[in-house]
Amino acid sequence: MKFLVDMGISLRTVSWLRSDGYDVVHLRDEGLRRLPDNKILIKARTEGKILLTIDLDFAQLLAVSGDSLPSVILFRLGNDNYDAINKRLTNVLSECQEDLEVGAIVSVSNETFRVRRLPI
Repeated sequence: MKFLVDMGISLRTVSWLRSDGYDVVHLRDEGLRRLPDNKILIKARTEGKILLTIDLDFAQLLAVSGDSLPSVILFRLGNDNYDAINKRLTNVLSECQEDLEVGAIVSVSNETFRVRRLPI
């Protein structure tokens, strides 16, 4: 799996994913801190990457677009620090690989996650 990481996600999560052998790019790595959300989705789709974010706008943009990719993992945690995100991400990646490969929005909370296949 390959990931594009939005600005709200820690660089420590990026390092953690890289140490597990994943192909990961943070928007900051490419100097794209201010890239508009629609362009971020286009970049993720074009590069075949799953978007990691805490920004709710991406789910809405995908729903309106009718697109089936890119997949988005949306963290809706009470605590957005990297430890909480990494712990929940471990569960999502082990249980949602097929959904993420074909196109899905995975909304992740503290105890559960919800998968919605794309298009919505």
